[in-house]
Amino acid sequence: MNENINRSALFNASCFALITTAFTFAIRAGILPQLGEQFGLSAEQLGFINSMWFLGFPISMILGGLLYHSIGPKVIMQVAFVAHTLGIVLTIYAGGYTGLLISTLFIGFGNGCTEAACNPMIADMYSGDKLNKMLNRFHMWFPGGIVLGSLISKFMTDGGFGWQAQMWVLMIPTVIYAGIFFGKAFPKPTVEGVTSVASNIKAMFSPVFIFLFFAMALTAITEFGPQQWANIVLSSTGASGMLILALTTGVMAVGRFFAGPVVKALGQTGVLLGGAIFATIGVYLFSVVQGEMAYLAAIFFAIGVCYFWPVMVGAVAQRVPLSGALGMSIIGGVGMFSTAIFQPIIGRWIDTSRLEQEASGLTGDALELAAGQATLLKMVSFPAILIVLFIIFFIWQKNAKVAAAAH
Repeated sequence: MNENINRSALFNASCFALITTAFTFAIRAGILPQLGEQFGLSAEQLGFINSMWFLGFPISMILGGLLYHSIGPKVIMQVAFVAHTLGIVLTIYAGGYTGLLISTLFIGFGNGCTEAACNPMIADMYSGDKLNKMLNRFHMWFPGGIVLGSLISKFMTDGGFGWQAQMWVLMIPTVIYAGIFFGKAFPKPTVEGVTSVASNIKAMFSPVFIFLFFAMALTAITEFGPQQWANIVLSSTGASGMLILALTTGVMAVGRFFAGPVVKALGQTGVLLGGAIFATIGVYLFSVVQGEMAYLAAIFFAIGVCYFWPVMVGAVAQRVPLSGALGMSIIGGVGMFSTAIFQPIIGRWIDTSRLEQEASGLTGDALELAAGQATLLKMVSFPAILIVLFIIFFIWQKNAKVAAAAH
């Protein structure tokens, strides 16, 4: 059924769509100070603008998952192109706070459409070890695109380019993915019964899916929580926050590129367990080291988290195949929702720790470092719980059959 599909072209277009997502993450972060200055926005207002990115993402992911088998990945990617284009153009011509909120929501919606369409499409084009390899190669372009986007934003800012010029750069991968997708035939579902939403929902009540659902909440916050706070905390010790981010995302991109032999050797369950162990070591090191040692912590952390997202999506595709596109979208959605839910909890930990450290007589950078590292130590609990969960999963799934050999 899918023999005449140009898999290479569809896969490459998917990668450019994910590069667009990564650019929106990195370049928009790079231009935030300029936006705040030009429009007189407070840090809280900038935070609400950023939250629109995370809000649009899971909404369109879940809608895309529900509609995937009725409208197909082609239509979802057409919606993604329109949403990305509108979001970019509306940002460039925004007159203030409200305009930036709306434009960022559009961009987030386009990003979620990309995940909703491309994850199940790749699962329909490949299977077995090849599926794990290609999902990791696809997801490589999120950290890889962040590295590239961060460098572009820094280069353009240093070169005196305004934020509008940087936003126009986002149109380059957007036009490329639309151009490659144009006129192509898209794959049909490879699992019988997967097009029924009722079958999808029934499959999501299976013990394996429920386990992966809760584990995804912890893998997502393990990846996004420490990464966001460690950059801020450790920059006061002489380490560069931007270099920590670049090193982390760079190692993740390389790891995902070479995921094929790693997943083949260790299996999905082995990779997830190994990732939890490395992530625990990495987050613990973030909580105790200073200065240049922070870069070593970043390497351990990046090795730990680099396979979490794509392998969790791959585990749903192979171990709960009847959950279909909806199952993959729900897993991605819970990852994003988890990140949003845990952020204020982490913020409260920092506030509490700051008061405790202040009471002990610390001030200035020493206070911020002590409070931040105490909070990072609490975050070790996320990957530590995952070690226990993934040991259980490893034993539980040892003799389980997964979706068939590679095409």
